[in-house]
Amino acid sequence: MEERLDSLSTKDRQELRNIRTLLWGSNDIGIFERWSQGFEFSDQEPSALVQCQGGPCAVIAPVQAFLLKILLMDTPGYSFYDLTADKCRTVLIQAICNILMKCKETKYRIVTLRTSEEVAPQTPPSDVVDAARLNDADPVASPSSPPPVVVGEQQQQTEEGTESSQQPGTWDPDQFHERLTIVDMETIDEVEKFYLENMNLLMGHYGVLLLLYSVLATKGIENVVQELNDTSEPLIHGTYGYGSQGLINLMLTGRAVGHVWDNDEDVGGLKLRGINQQSDIGFITTMEQMRYCTVGSFYKNPKNPVWVMASETHLSVLFSTEKRLVSPETPSEIARRVFKSYDPEGNNFIPSVVLQDVLCTLDLVSDKEYVDLMRSKLDPENLGIILLNGFMDEFFPQEKRSMPDTFVLWHYNGIPGSNYGSKVKYSKGVAILLESDLKLMCNISNPMLMCLQTKWPNIEVNWQDRTPSLN
Repeated sequence: MEERLDSLSTKDRQELRNIRTLLWGSNDIGIFERWSQGFEFSDQEPSALVQCQGGPCAVIAPVQAFLLKILLMDTPGYSFYDLTADKCRTVLIQAICNILMKCKETKYRIVTLRTSEEVAPQTPPSDVVDAARLNDADPVASPSSPPPVVVGEQQQQTEEGTESSQQPGTWDPDQFHERLTIVDMETIDEVEKFYLENMNLLMGHYGVLLLLYSVLATKGIENVVQELNDTSEPLIHGTYGYGSQGLINLMLTGRAVGHVWDNDEDVGGLKLRGINQQSDIGFITTMEQMRYCTVGSFYKNPKNPVWVMASETHLSVLFSTEKRLVSPETPSEIARRVFKSYDPEGNNFIPSVVLQDVLCTLDLVSDKEYVDLMRSKLDPENLGIILLNGFMDEFFPQEKRSMPDTFVLWHYNGIPGSNYGSKVKYSKGVAILLESDLKLMCNISNPMLMCLQTKWPNIEVNWQDRTPSLN
């Protein structure tokens, strides 16, 4: 049962205040409305979520990624176009439950909204008319009422041509936050049942925000602060409205760490936390190609062939039905990964002086005499470098890579204007991994290729219609 205002504990009140401060900082006016939208599916792509304005991709893209993971891995034999609306809503709830399970510390804390009748008057008697007006414009339908249909910033009009009396967007941040309450649940089955019975909470005007608050409440604000290390900046950018890396990591992994490398790194005596295990969902970013960050193997090689893709300001999702893209590494693939760890610039060659270190890391013969012999063989012109392909031909000549040379990729971008024909649909491309000793030149005019090359340095993709946008 939902707690009424007079029974909401002081601790829960403070928790909600702390969540608000951590998310928005001291000022959420302006950005708040851009985040005020429900989970809405595209008319053209049954399982694709629509993002109405810039900002909430930090929640929508991870939810979309887990939704696709469920369709790809957990429901074999699916077809994107055979999915019914009921099936998509069910998978949406399952995706949300996947995220909440990663965040759970002690119990599930689902943030929801009290009805207008449950909110104690916050205005003096002289403002009773204004308060009544706000209550009449309550954006939250009762559980038995259909959720409002939101298209862009305006609610769909009724058949009579007038807007619904439950027009969304009439609450400012204070009015929204004073209506929040917390429902505690012990099991994920309870959470799933709750959302199935209260689908309007997710589809209604504040569905994305309510999930975001539930994630933070379930994780516990103290745990989030501890993992972030630095809370000087809010999780949502005060000007542009996009989510921080800590928020993205929390949605994908259940840990609000601020970095994307593997494990923790010591930088000048400061412990900076990264991703501590292989992720269910991957993450790649154009920022790595620009040398602003290093994405570790736990994110680049996830358990499922689904990756959240990041540009400077937006998140989209890359996925494939090719399971071999995430199959366990063969010895030769381990060797490639180790070789490239000594090739930080991604040039597909290493200095010949580190050959012994590479062989030692791979538990291959690393005696000095043998290494000198191999160095002269692999670098006959004494150029001081050893090429990746020459190294692999020498030490792993017979073993084939488990990764295919060609495969199909799909891309999702939830913003209608960023899609071909301004319709949110999955874009299909055929990828080819080229055999080359040298890394392909980075094309800064093609952010999609820039991002893909951080995962597959020698990839080319032929996209249908046009190259999808990352923004």
